[in-house]
Amino acid sequence: MPVKSICVYCGSRNGTHPAYAEAARALGAAIAGEDWRLVYGAGDVGLMGEVARAAQKAGGDTFGVIPRHLVEREVGKTDLTRYVVTETMHERKKVMIMNADAVVVLPGGAGSLDELFEALTWRQLGLHDKPIVVLGTEDYWQPLQALIAHVIDQGFADASLAGFITWVDTPTGAMEALRAALS
Repeated sequence: MPVKSICVYCGSRNGTHPAYAEAARALGAAIAGEDWRLVYGAGDVGLMGEVARAAQKAGGDTFGVIPRHLVEREVGKTDLTRYVVTETMHERKKVMIMNADAVVVLPGGAGSLDELFEALTWRQLGLHDKPIVVLGTEDYWQPLQALIAHVIDQGFADASLAGFITWVDTPTGAMEALRAALS
């Protein structure tokens, strides 16, 4: 059976709550503990750096993808198992999701939202059927969950859209959701 790969989208900053970084480290270590490969944005800053360093420390396989224009800004982490530099953000997102069996979204900003919505849109359009798990540490993603419910309630998306996301509160919950979806 081939190794499972988990794409993690998350912030290039740590955010205001120490719990965000703690959750990123716990998730990175847990992915490595399952002998799964971490696929992420190849940065060594913020939550990206936290999840990658934790996966590496636990002996995990790491696959980072970064666009050329962000190598300095996000401090491209070149000591990964595999480090890929793309020309554009779009190529980065495509390489990440195409090399993953599932997606987990940690707290993050506009970039993480962009990545989540592209994965969600592609799922809605039938371009992939990979599980999408949103980890809402400290209720971070609660407003997003309400927004998606609003979009459905207002008739701009089918109710099936809600079923494409599994909402969890802890790294343990994320791992349980991944194990169930990938078994």
